[in-house]
Amino acid sequence: MKRFVYADNAATTPVSREVTEAMAPCFETVWGNPSSLHQKGREAKVVLDDARLRIANVFHCTPKEIFFTSCGSESDNWAIKGAAHRMKKKGRDEIVTTAIEHHAVLHTCEALEREGFKVTYVGVDADGVVKMDELRAAVTEKTAIVAVMYANNEIGTIEPIREICDIAHAKGALMFTDAVQAVGNLEIDLSKLPVDMLSLSGHKIHAPKGIGMLFIRKGVVIDNLIDGGGQERGKRGGTENLPYIVGLAKALEVAEEKMADNERVARLRDRLIDGLTKIPHSRLHGHRTQRLPGNVNVGFECVEGESMLLWLDLAGICVSTGSACSSDSLEPSHVLIAIGIPHEKAHGSLRISISHETTDEDVDYILETIPPIVEKLRNMSPLWEDLQKKEQNA
Repeated sequence: MKRFVYADNAATTPVSREVTEAMAPCFETVWGNPSSLHQKGREAKVVLDDARLRIANVFHCTPKEIFFTSCGSESDNWAIKGAAHRMKKKGRDEIVTTAIEHHAVLHTCEALEREGFKVTYVGVDADGVVKMDELRAAVTEKTAIVAVMYANNEIGTIEPIREICDIAHAKGALMFTDAVQAVGNLEIDLSKLPVDMLSLSGHKIHAPKGIGMLFIRKGVVIDNLIDGGGQERGKRGGTENLPYIVGLAKALEVAEEKMADNERVARLRDRLIDGLTKIPHSRLHGHRTQRLPGNVNVGFECVEGESMLLWLDLAGICVSTGSACSSDSLEPSHVLIAIGIPHEKAHGSLRISISHETTDEDVDYILETIPPIVEKLRNMSPLWEDLQKKEQNA
């Protein structure tokens, strides 16, 4: 193995040293329950309130609009189910989302369909951008909530969230965005972005797994998902995970500081896209420029993505074939199918997600390693042999 390159940051990120150092006091000295009235509890409450304020400052919102959860999936479930059940009392029993959402959103919508809600799954174009005319037609006075992700976790396409907010609000619907992939990669100012709710997950930005957040704008009321002892101002039961909340606050602050490096990351992304799409019968998935700075998703005909992943792993390169949450599935990516990639071609995709820690040398190594692996696998494929014959006879 020549070197080790981690390029699967969309799946998870390593916890940073700054975050572990920030969390340490919560394990060693400030370990009380923030709900306790004694000294240790009051110490913990001060730290909890400080972390909430720091996070609010990052997003330009108020601390009372920040609610802590266990992960992005919980936040997605709470936002959609909570809004749907509350809005149904007002006669709104329809939900509008897209065909390329994360499964935490899609499966939540499917669960609500079983309860009797009508769900409309709006399509996207070949680049993964929401079809706005179709969205406008789908949102009605019966719509409870519109749920559209900020940026896609597989193909990196960034959606026109502000315009989508306008469409939802014009009909009186709530607007929710899953921003798990966007946070840390895009500037998000909630004093200007008119979403009603926004979710994020800590482990995508160098905080630990097991901490998430849901922003609920002041004045928006949704039903609880988890009832309990009255934590999070009575909206989400369960003792607050103080160490991880502090870690999340630190991770968000560090991510904000490193935002200036996004231009360099985007240049590395573009080098990867340019280099990999030079391989014959390859194509970029997702929008060429309107995409996350670190996301590269390329498909290679007549090659299985899983086979490429294993050969790359042997070479010390960590990537994925799509969403880590569905990596055990043999079904092709629902995102690639939605943008019009045929089943047989959807299986040959690689998602490479780089970060601020990625170097030019890492990109050089990826570009040096992938072409011979693709060639090796194609030489073993009867599909590749058939494709070459067709080209020769054309």
